[in-house]
Amino acid sequence: MTAAVLCAVRGAMETVVVQALGLAPELTVTRRCADLAELLAAAAAGLGVVAVVSSDLPGVDREAVHHLHGSGVWVLVLAEVGPAERVERLGVDAVLLVSHAASGVAAQIGALLDRAARGELPGQAARRARGGPQPDDPPAAEPRRRPGATRPDGAVVAVWGPAGAPGRTTLAVNLAAELAVAATGGTLLVDADTYGGAVVPVLGLLDESPGIAAACRAAAAGRLDTVGLAALTPQLGSGLRVLTGIGRAERWPEVPGSSLEAVWSTARRLVGWTVVDTGFCLERDEVLSYDTRAPHRNGATLSALVEADVVVVVGTGDPIGLQRLVRGLGDLSDVGVGAPRRVVVNRVRASASGPRPAEAIREALSRYAGVSEVDLVPQDVVACDGALLAARTLVEHAPSSPARRAVAALAASLVAARRPA
Repeated sequence: MTAAVLCAVRGAMETVVVQALGLAPELTVTRRCADLAELLAAAAAGLGVVAVVSSDLPGVDREAVHHLHGSGVWVLVLAEVGPAERVERLGVDAVLLVSHAASGVAAQIGALLDRAARGELPGQAARRARGGPQPDDPPAAEPRRRPGATRPDGAVVAVWGPAGAPGRTTLAVNLAAELAVAATGGTLLVDADTYGGAVVPVLGLLDESPGIAAACRAAAAGRLDTVGLAALTPQLGSGLRVLTGIGRAERWPEVPGSSLEAVWSTARRLVGWTVVDTGFCLERDEVLSYDTRAPHRNGATLSALVEADVVVVVGTGDPIGLQRLVRGLGDLSDVGVGAPRRVVVNRVRASASGPRPAEAIREALSRYAGVSEVDLVPQDVVACDGALLAARTLVEHAPSSPARRAVAALAASLVAARRPA
């Protein structure tokens, strides 16, 4: 049985590749694609299992490779010596130097087919390198991290909470500030909220900085490295780095999940801790799910939750907030978030939860959500409002406030859990 190959090679090298594949009886070229659009259409139609692509084909980026993998197609890229390293950052399955194309293209495709015969999926090796899904997990379009998986490089903490202003950004900003003080290796705060990111005004930064959109553009082209990410993340006086979010909600297509995968892996190499402020919505657009090229509004949030080593789930200490928190914990399980969770109840006060609010909140979450450990942050209006007005973190503005002490204890516990025994 022959394997179908899609060829999207530019210039005279196309003839060389087609002739080399013609000499291999187990391979057959089913489509010679003139551009990326034709290649993606042929892959989506199931006309091939391997795509041989020129590195200089217009439009080839991480998103295109992601969609080819989603169609079940292995990606082999022909590149010169210089661009080979950049091409590898696109998440392709194999890179072959142009000078070796005539003699090595059939062997490279054979190696890819051998990996497929062993049960490996297209793109799986790149995802495994960054701790992604394994063979028993869902397809690449909806990956799932293995619970408890750890890595020797930096950690990613995703701060998520259901709708209703539970204080995600306030907790994310102050948790990052505490980690910058308590941990070594540096800390990066990322605003990945595509609905209403507020890290910039909370910290009093300029919203003209390129931020996460520029990082995604560099990642899509395979040009993002630690030096480039450091240049995009201004460093505050406390040592905290910040990757600002999109200035307007309608710019959400500029931060696709496929590009953010490279941002997270680069952040792990740059700093010891990355704290991501996410959006509230976990819904996948079922109408667009059949279209592998369609962007997804919540792709940034889902990407951060999948990549996270720890997910900090935030709710508010009142009846409505606790009800939304219980439902939100169930929603996280439904979308396949397998990372360990830390449940944080914010704005804890007797006026909304009874005379013994801590006891009432713990009892409610234990009964209705099966949560045995809860971190409580007391309502501290004076300190939080003052920090917001001064555009400072709690550790800078009110280091002895009750809210700051609660967040500092949370940060210390995360550091202690991460530290090897």
